[in-house]
Amino acid sequence: MVDDSEMDPSLQSVLDQKSLKWIFVGGKGGVGKTTTSCSLAVQMSKVRKSVLLISTDPAHNLSDAFGVKFGKDAKEVPGVPGLAAMEIDPNGSIQDLISAGGEDAQEAMQGLGGVGNMFQDMAFSIPGVDEAMSFAEVLKQVKGMEYDLVIFDTAPTGHTLRFLQFPSVLEKALGKLSQLSQQFGPMLNSVIGARGGLPNGQSMDDVLKKMEDLRETIGEVNKQFKNADLTTFIPVLIPEFLSLYETERMIQELGTYEIDTHAMVVNQLLFPKKDNPCDQCNSRRKMQKKYLEQIDDLYGEDFNVVKMPLLTDEVRGVDSITKFSEMLVKPFQPPQ
Repeated sequence: MVDDSEMDPSLQSVLDQKSLKWIFVGGKGGVGKTTTSCSLAVQMSKVRKSVLLISTDPAHNLSDAFGVKFGKDAKEVPGVPGLAAMEIDPNGSIQDLISAGGEDAQEAMQGLGGVGNMFQDMAFSIPGVDEAMSFAEVLKQVKGMEYDLVIFDTAPTGHTLRFLQFPSVLEKALGKLSQLSQQFGPMLNSVIGARGGLPNGQSMDDVLKKMEDLRETIGEVNKQFKNADLTTFIPVLIPEFLSLYETERMIQELGTYEIDTHAMVVNQLLFPKKDNPCDQCNSRRKMQKKYLEQIDDLYGEDFNVVKMPLLTDEVRGVDSITKFSEMLVKPFQPPQ
């Protein structure tokens, strides 16, 4: 029999952790990450002043889940006070970067004609551009920090792990660039001066200062992500072999990145009644029980394992998500 007595089978501990600033919700594709992150955001908005839910998955589902159109700017979720949501669009973000460069950057792109368009197309298809743009949004949030808590509805596992590596990789790369620029700075300054300087009248020192500021901000993000008081990762899975295997691999990797994870959500559980005549339901429940036992053996002592039922209706719309979210804090009682 599955024993639930080891750790509280709810996310109440996450709600009670007032110091948290960042929560990542992740897992394999199709396990219910978006429903879980929306539900958690609804619960969190009851105990926090302001919560931002960000989708970093290129195949955005927040709009579909809440039945409200979200875009690249944070927008209040109707019917949920204190909760805002946004969907990061990598292609749009690159256009914004070019716009942010001012007229010089836009003129440079136009001046390149077809080659400029080709550069933009290449930028859109660079592997990891989604993670880079998501990370740029995180940096914006760190600098502004208008929200009490930020929850990420992440892309499937591989993307998410790359995203979480991003701060460390970027910090090291900028550190190396900083070293090189100190060595070759004077030489570069004279070359740039001879060629008429940089756009917007910037000097090489201005560029290096911006780079150093960026490195400090990224260092701060890195420090926050590795601080268990500020950041936690909530894996979402279903009781099947592939999902369990991927979750275990992900938890191991999160350990190497020093990112805290102490709660998980198991979705799509079947609870057929004893006299149920459906053979498929009964055999599937038998299979699920086997994996639930494995989940409890692996994580029961160290994790809050939340068990969520497979419902007869889709979880869509604010009312439906709010109702479903209650089960994250008050464990579902299966019918006898």
